[in-house]
Amino acid sequence: MAAREDGIPRPAAAGGRPGWARELLEHLRPAGRDVRRVVDWLARTVHGSAVLLDDTGTPVAGTGPVPDESLVADVTSGRIASAAREDGDLHLRLVRVGHPSRTRALAVSRRAPFDRHSADVVTHTAQVIELLLAAGETDAAGRRLRRAGADLRLAILQLLMVEDTVAARRVAAGLWPGLLEADTACVYVVESDPARRDRLAEEALKGTAEEALVVRCPATDGHVIVVGPREATAGDLKSLVERHPGTFLGGSVRQSLARTATAYGQAVSALAVARFRPDRTAVYAERTHPERLTDPAALRGWSARLLRPLDAVPHHTRAELLATTRLGLEFTAVSTARILGVSRNTVRARMERVENVLGADFGDLTARAVVHLALRTEFTLQDGRADSAPEASAPGLARLVSGPAVRAWARELLARLDRDARPLRRTLRTWIAAGGNAERAARLLGVHAQTVREHVRSAEPVLERQLLAAGADLYEVVLAHLALGELETPVFADPAPATPSG
Repeated sequence: MAAREDGIPRPAAAGGRPGWARELLEHLRPAGRDVRRVVDWLARTVHGSAVLLDDTGTPVAGTGPVPDESLVADVTSGRIASAAREDGDLHLRLVRVGHPSRTRALAVSRRAPFDRHSADVVTHTAQVIELLLAAGETDAAGRRLRRAGADLRLAILQLLMVEDTVAARRVAAGLWPGLLEADTACVYVVESDPARRDRLAEEALKGTAEEALVVRCPATDGHVIVVGPREATAGDLKSLVERHPGTFLGGSVRQSLARTATAYGQAVSALAVARFRPDRTAVYAERTHPERLTDPAALRGWSARLLRPLDAVPHHTRAELLATTRLGLEFTAVSTARILGVSRNTVRARMERVENVLGADFGDLTARAVVHLALRTEFTLQDGRADSAPEASAPGLARLVSGPAVRAWARELLARLDRDARPLRRTLRTWIAAGGNAERAARLLGVHAQTVREHVRSAEPVLERQLLAAGADLYEVVLAHLALGELETPVFADPAPATPSG
């Protein structure tokens, strides 16, 4: 074997006939590395048959006569390097093939005796197979390592999504020291064709020098989620989008790690805007949210009173129920299950339990919006941004959202819809009252369901909010309707007693 510049041995030309050697080397090219193809090529080249055997004598590639197990064992164990035998008019060569984990044997048989040329072909082919097996083992180990790393990054993201920052930092510290040392981060979502996602994820990892948490989104096939504590992460990802047409980037404002779920929702919302931007990128616009226009003490008191029935649930179970419900109100049950790494039935069971304890009906968009507001307030308190307030003077929801500032915000927001010649505002209000069901809203309006969907879709860019995908954007629009009295305030039934079990 002569050495190539790239270090791969090159079979020397045999008997002045280098054609077979060139053909054999072609199998070492990245596009042609297939042991089965090499074994089939060998059989054709020596005008016989060839079979690759493991250490038990079981064929793993090719077809042909298989020698006795004892002879195979002698070769694979190293007691002999090769063997030759004749069985009537059949000539057999058995050659040892090294392997990183298990030695194998190459059995070649043909009718004519093996001359020097055919023997060289067998020997050099065995060496090429050794190289391919070693490369395959290395590639497999690399894939396992990359898969394990991806699984760990997903586990860290899932912990952040349920506000368990202590556990997330503990998991990250062993492999990516310093990754989550900062108290705050921005969350980004890169969107592409699902077929290109793996490549984009790898480029994002390299581009951020592994100083950001890069995760293939478990809920949406074309999304890559990036949690970036560094300011430079935004620039790294924008460069990535510039290099790949048809790719979009949405980013959140900086949030504490405990509010990763909130930041993720902001990034998804910004992504909807990025699809219409020339540079295909957008950062969540820190808008005026209705809760910021209310009396903080009254809001905290109202939220605590609404969620008080859950206080009877053990603390760890309560936190789990609230975290799951918060995500479940933002995304579908399937997406929430994938984000949290649990089954969709688990998500539905937890949300149903919250419904029962609070006496709410999550089939009602107004009820979903109200509970979502309470949960946002709850998690803001946990984030250490405010102190809890007494509940004695807490107002009801109607009083809470009927203040002058909230009503002015609601009027300005919904008035945008009146500029369209179509009855977008009426359609949207009816669609919300129908629980987001286009068919039911169409029957109430006397129009086609597709018309309802088109009107709701047309309202999205006007309001600068996603509506068809249930989440924070939709719930703000629902609250605007409640503030103006255009929707009925949801009535929460007497809740079922909370059971102390998990």
